[in-house]
Amino acid sequence: MRKGSILVVDDEAEIREGLEALLSSEGFDVTPADTGAAGLARLEDQPFDLLLLDVSLPDRNGLDLLREIRRRDPYLSIILITAFGSIDMARQAFKSGAQDYITKPWSNDELIAQVSLAIEGRRLREENVQLKRAFKQRYNFPSIVGKSEKMLAVLDLVTQVAPSRSTVLINGESGTGKELIAKAIHSASTRADKPFIPVNTGSIPVDLLESQLFGHVRGAFTSAVASKKGLFEVADQGTIFFDEISTISPETQAKLLRVIQEREFMRLGGTDTIKVDVRILAASNEDLTTLVREGRFREDLFHRLNVISLRLPPLRDRKEDIPLLVEKFLERYRTENAKPPRAFTNSAMKLMMDYDWPGNVRELENVVERAVVLSNLETMDVELLPESVRTREIVKGVRLQLAEFLPNIPNDGVTRSGNPSHSLFQIMEEVERRVIVDMLERTNWNQTEAAERFQIPLSTLNQKIKRLGIETRRRSATAAGFRGDFPQS
Repeated sequence: MRKGSILVVDDEAEIREGLEALLSSEGFDVTPADTGAAGLARLEDQPFDLLLLDVSLPDRNGLDLLREIRRRDPYLSIILITAFGSIDMARQAFKSGAQDYITKPWSNDELIAQVSLAIEGRRLREENVQLKRAFKQRYNFPSIVGKSEKMLAVLDLVTQVAPSRSTVLINGESGTGKELIAKAIHSASTRADKPFIPVNTGSIPVDLLESQLFGHVRGAFTSAVASKKGLFEVADQGTIFFDEISTISPETQAKLLRVIQEREFMRLGGTDTIKVDVRILAASNEDLTTLVREGRFREDLFHRLNVISLRLPPLRDRKEDIPLLVEKFLERYRTENAKPPRAFTNSAMKLMMDYDWPGNVRELENVVERAVVLSNLETMDVELLPESVRTREIVKGVRLQLAEFLPNIPNDGVTRSGNPSHSLFQIMEEVERRVIVDMLERTNWNQTEAAERFQIPLSTLNQKIKRLGIETRRRSATAAGFRGDFPQS
């Protein structure tokens, strides 16, 4: 099975032949072209997964050609080839819509890794378009995207329970999108044209919550200069959504239970009973069954709320949804900030796919918004990602490696089988070596980029590489005229 189709546009026959030999041996279908015009003709004849494009062509400028091709096919992955690698060239390439760029001479390992990543990016973009069409046909939830089995199972349950009037308890970590699911239930119900009232019980002071929910009559308390409707009255015939319901006081829990059971309540300070027809949805990032056992949440209220239970998976358990979510947030924030279309480089997307997202979808949304606001180029690279995304996986990987390196030291750090088999100096040196190797792997062994991410001078990184005996990867070129070395600064 072939891995993908690649068009190579370069005026040097040696380069074209070398790339064709190298990439064909790796399982790619390669088509060469020696001019910009020939490349455009090939693109009109057949679709390609990737374009390898030389910046300097005899008939036209490679960057101008890139922009024209990008207008014709917005999903085609493009990698620029240049003999003048620099930060300025990278900026021009990304501004013109390239996913990446490589410099002559290059490492064959690095080139193959970039090509594979770019082709996978193309497939993901096409797949996302098809999935969005299928998702729209299957569900009518414009604010929610996903393709993972866990998320589709949640949405199937939402579709099933929405038409009923049953209470629904939505469980999930902070940032997983519990309010979006509550809105989806409301919008798919017979109450869709009635009010949807969200209440974040954790953000409202305890002494004000009951007044907010049930309203009050004039004189009920010192500042009650006039009677006021509560949120239950406002939500009549509609839906009220309690976010972080575990935070409400025992007194308010008792009154809420009465509303659910009797569908009536009294305003604070009042004597008249007010009847309402309100569907109640609730959410919690804490385990309510644990709170019930600990006596911090009423068991009878829990059972009233937990008629239908729905659990949202954390983002780390549905990482296949990340590209769809990124695309959705890119479109939202580039529109809000009046910016042209934006896209992440393949390297940046890989880091986002590798990250565990402890803050879930909300954290991902913040990262995308930040990148869009700070970006000046159409293509956004790894430097626009926060440090947590760029380094968390390195630390995680080193921890796993050290678990093997220090078998005599349990998780609590106490040595149980005599003295450690390595001195503290050896341990610290091994940690440093593995962190550096991990970063070099993530930057395709580009020492300049690794030094920038470590925020240290390149000379310092080079000294550490020599001291620690780290061998920079080299692979002999299979194509004539190529060196296998990585560019050295």
